[in-house]
This record gives sequence, structure tokens and C-alpha cells, in this order.
Amino acid sequence: MSGTEWLSVPVGPTGARWVTRSVRRTVVVAVHTIVSGQRLLDVVGLVESDREVQVVFTTPPDVFHGGVESFLRQIGALTIPWQQAVTEHFDLVLAAAHGSLHELRGPVMILPHGAGFAKHVPRSDTSCGSGERSVYGLGADHLLWNGRLIPASIVLSHEAQLELLAQQCPEAVDAALVAGDPSYDRLRVSLPARAGYRAALEVSDERRLVVVTSTWGRHGLLSRRMSLLSRLTRQLDPRRYQLAVLAHPAAWFGHGKRQLHAWLTDERAAGVRLIEPEVDWRAVIIAADHVIGDHGSATTYAASIGTPILHVDLPTDEIDHGSPNWYVGSTAPRFDATKPIEPQLEHAAARRPDDWAEAVTARLTSRPLQSHRLLREEMYRLLGLPVPGRHRAIEPIPMPWLDGACRYA
Repeated sequence: MSGTEWLSVPVGPTGARWVTRSVRRTVVVAVHTIVSGQRLLDVVGLVESDREVQVVFTTPPDVFHGGVESFLRQIGALTIPWQQAVTEHFDLVLAAAHGSLHELRGPVMILPHGAGFAKHVPRSDTSCGSGERSVYGLGADHLLWNGRLIPASIVLSHEAQLELLAQQCPEAVDAALVAGDPSYDRLRVSLPARAGYRAALEVSDERRLVVVTSTWGRHGLLSRRMSLLSRLTRQLDPRRYQLAVLAHPAAWFGHGKRQLHAWLTDERAAGVRLIEPEVDWRAVIIAADHVIGDHGSATTYAASIGTPILHVDLPTDEIDHGSPNWYVGSTAPRFDATKPIEPQLEHAAARRPDDWAEAVTARLTSRPLQSHRLLREEMYRLLGLPVPGRHRAIEPIPMPWLDGACRYA
């Protein structure tokens, strides 16, 4: 089936005729990008195992839509074309980005797709509140359409975000739910399996794994500090260090996989492992002994579980100063390009990471290890169904390679 061919089952006017099992509710998962799709997989399992619920996926228009179709094929998702999705009525819409959601019919539940809400974006003329910039995801630009509130439920990870939401779009406050951070919660419960993640990544006990993390855009590490990678290969003994790069999927698909591989040809030849965007990055973060990173979410999550951080440039105007990303960037040891790298790594590891991790976590989530229960209850409220059975335990992150193939679940 092509990506534009409409489905006749299980949705559509004749869908009920062809199904094997009738259901009471239908959920659509709107996957704008690989990043939002990865975040949504943390929560969709809370309803899709219900035998009274049918889940389908669709791909709204997005500038960073590259790789989404193959991602959905990889996870075995039943996907309907966007053109069909906007004609259907759903009992719940799940999303972790904002574009075109006003076109879908059904109660929308929207989650952040990173470590809370951190990035400043320009306001449009229709934004509520004052000033020229807002925090992405909490302003009227993303939450209102022609004065109408789009989401029925706005998931926040921290109580402090309620104040930002009230400042930027007071119409949305009543729809807000502080439910914590499901990605952090899965990281936490996966920590006991660290040895398994390291083995899957072929990192021996004798070597330290140094992970370089880069967000997308002109302020990301790969834009401003790409030469750092070659310096790492020259200065760190490969017998004692394994190097890996975690680049934001928007960097991969904004330039093309082949191009990114080509730009890093020399570094890969020197042993740097370039982690493909389909791999669950959290397994790599858990396995890491050190992270050298920018203001992106991967660096923040690494800090929250106690991984020693060396932070590169912090773009003052781009990041909200109340965000966990800002806290990590302003308090972590700063990478100094004029000094040898290994002593800097040792200095970062010598600080008390457990105490610091607690401080990062306190800014990242107000509901540690509670998000899956709270989100499940909210989804069933929107579905108009009672929550069935008992709440399941939080699932650990899968091993990054199974049978030689990348997996994300």
C-alpha cells in the first residue's frame, strides 16, 4: 500500500464491515517527527493493549518529517494517510508536536517531546501575552486556532510550567495536567540494566564510553563544535575510551544520513560510533561514562541520572532560564577548547553527580516515577472509559540492538 492510499479497515465508512474485532474507541497517534514519535511510544502502550481500543497512526505535515514513514514501518504501526485522518472522528488524538492538530477531530492530548519546555521561539501577532518571544509549546501560537483552544489536555512535566502557561496563554490553564516525564521515568527504572546496554553497544569494562550529544540547528554542537570530535580522537586513547555521537534526528534528516556519515568520515574511521536516529538514545545515555553535550534534551536527561557532563556553549537567548536545560548548562563544568580533554572529563566525574542529579531531576519533573499512572488515567478520562485493571509497572528501555536490528519500543 502506498503512503497516500486510504484505508478501508479499521477506519472509514465501511471499516466496521471488515474488522475481525469490534472496539469501543479509536485512538490516532499523530507523529510529526521521529522525536515526537519516540516520545509517544512511551505512552501509547498505556491504551493500545486494551482490547476495546484500536490505535492507528498518521503523519501530519512537518518540516522535519524525514524518516517518519520508515520509523512507523519499523514499529509495525497501522498508518493512515493524513488526508484521510482529517476526515475521520477519533475518540482520542495523541501528539507530541503542534502542527496542523486543529484539523483533526477528537479530543487532543499533547505532550512535550523533550525535557520539558525550554526553547524560545518568536511570537506571532496573534499570541497572547507580552514580549516578542515565547517558550515553545506553551504559547497561543501553538495552542490556539482562531481563538479556539486546540488541546483538551496539555501535559506538563513540572509545576513551574503552569506559571509559564498562565503568562503565555491563560486560556489553556484549565486544560493543563502536571503528569511528570515518562522518558525520565523509563530512564530511572532502566538504570539497573546498565551493564546490558554497555554489552549491546560493545563497550568493554576496560573502556569508558564518552558520548557527544548534539541538538539540531545553528546553536547545536555539530554546528558550532564539530571539530571537537576530531580532537577527541586525537587526545583520548582508544584502548581506554570508546567515542559515540548522538545527533538529533532533525540533524540527520535535515541534511541526510549519507551526508552526515560523509561529514564524519575521518572520525568514524578513527573509531567514533555514530548512533543512528532510529536507536533509542536513552540506552546510550545510560551506558555512558561521560557526556559532552550542548543545551539539547539528551544532555539534560544524562545529567538527571548522574552522568558526568562537560557542557559546551549555552545560547543565552535561545533557552528559557527556568528550564532544566538552562540549569544544566549553567551549572555543569564548561568544556574549554584550550585545555586537554581527559583532565576535564576527570574533573567533571570528580564532582558529586548524585547530588547534582537530584537538583536536575527536581527541575525536570514534579512527579518522578508517577507519569505513566497519571497519563493513563488522563487518557481514559478523555476516552470516556473506566481505567481497566491495575496500573502496570514502568517498562525498561529495550536493548539498543536485537538480532542485529535497531529497535525502539
